[in-house]
Formats: sequence, structure tokens, C-alpha cells
Amino acid sequence: MNNRITFENVTLSYDRRPAIHHLSGVFQPASKTAIVGPNGAGKSTLLKALMRQRLGVEGKIDFGGLRPQDFGYLPQLAEIERSFPVTVADVVAMGAWRKTGAFRSLGADLSAKAAAAIDAVGLTGFEARQIASLSGGQMQRTLFARLILQDAPVILLDEPFTAIDEATTADLLAIIEGWHREGRMVMAVLHDIDQVRAAFPETLLVARRMIGWGPTAEVLTEANLRLARSTTTAWMANAGPCEPARGRAA
Repeated sequence: MNNRITFENVTLSYDRRPAIHHLSGVFQPASKTAIVGPNGAGKSTLLKALMRQRLGVEGKIDFGGLRPQDFGYLPQLAEIERSFPVTVADVVAMGAWRKTGAFRSLGADLSAKAAAAIDAVGLTGFEARQIASLSGGQMQRTLFARLILQDAPVILLDEPFTAIDEATTADLLAIIEGWHREGRMVMAVLHDIDQVRAAFPETLLVARRMIGWGPTAEVLTEANLRLARSTTTAWMANAGPCEPARGRAA
């Protein structure tokens, strides 16, 4: 798809409290962008805005024709309720919900695709396992398999590598790179700067406002990272809005 997502002087509020200010820029078609910033910088709120959740929005977000069903979303692992009695296969099947509805079975074609998705994340043989018994890495693999089955052109990932092992991280990075090669638009909230530099060609650096947005090497400079840390610290100390950033990178 050749759709782009454009932000024009967007300020986002969560629970009536501004979370990120004066954001302008474009997520280009088939781009792979890391969203980086200190804790409290507004990164997760930005993903929620892309998912069109209930937020206060000032300014304009142009989705370029993309529909809500064109977005696949992986929330933070800590937000997943794992006590519910469902299996790996059940969770993966949820990726086909928009095609099947809430109560229809997958059918032969989608069942084969679900099995292939489970195999792609290395969980063949785990289909009947209750998710409460999974490790953090196994649960994240399960959620990636659900995204594979959903087959959305835009993928949003909120801290996908938190509290998982290196082998799982490497496997999931390979899946993300596969999505990128297929021409999907991928945005991921990440904390590991070295990982971002190695695997994500574009970066949006935020700290309650935009610090930089563009090629990763140009955005993730030491000066910009220091500014991001100091800006977020100042905002949290004063509990007030920040001044808008000027230019592509500070």
C-alpha cells in the first residue's frame, strides 16, 4: 500500500492531560520506524492515537486512506491479562477475528495459515498450552503469531522486546524485517538505542515534544538524546507543557 500517515502540529492528551505536543511529520509507506524517548515521553500515547483510541487530539492526523482494520497492534506485555483460560491456538486465532467474526471457526484455509504463523514464531507443539503457563518470550511469540495471521499493512509494536531473552528478540526482529521487506509500515516503541541503530532505519525521538524525526543516524545523536532526557525531566518536575520543537532535529 502507498498510504502515508501525516501529523500536522498534533497535540495529544490522555485523561485531559497533554502527553505530547506539536508533532509534525510523516510515516512513509513501507517505512520501519523506531519511536524512542525517556519514560513518560508520550510514546505509548502516540501508538494509541494511531489506533484511534479515545484521546484528545488537536491538530490533524491524516491516515491517507488507511482504515482502523489496516492496523495490527501489539500492546506492552504487562497489559496482557494472562489468567484468562485460553490456549496459544486460541490467541493466534484472534488475529482472524475481522475475517471470521466473534463466533465462527477459522475454516481450513485460515487454520492452515494459523498453523503456519505458529510455526513461523517457533511454537509448533505449543498450540494447546494455556497462556498462563508460558514464559514471557513464549507469550510474545504467541502475540507475534496473532499479528502474522491478522496480516495488516501497518504494524504497531509497544515495547515488544521487554523482559524477553536474546534468542527470542533475534527471532522477532527477523519477523519485523520480513514485514518491512513485504512493504508493510512498522512502528515500534523501543528503549535499546543500540538495537534501534542496528535494525531501524528511521527514528522518531520524542520527549513530550518532537526532538527529531528522520534517518536514525541523524536523529539519535548524543546532543538529541541529552535534550530528550532533560526535556522530559523538566516536564515531570513542573507538570506543565513543553515548548514546541523547531526543525527536524534539535
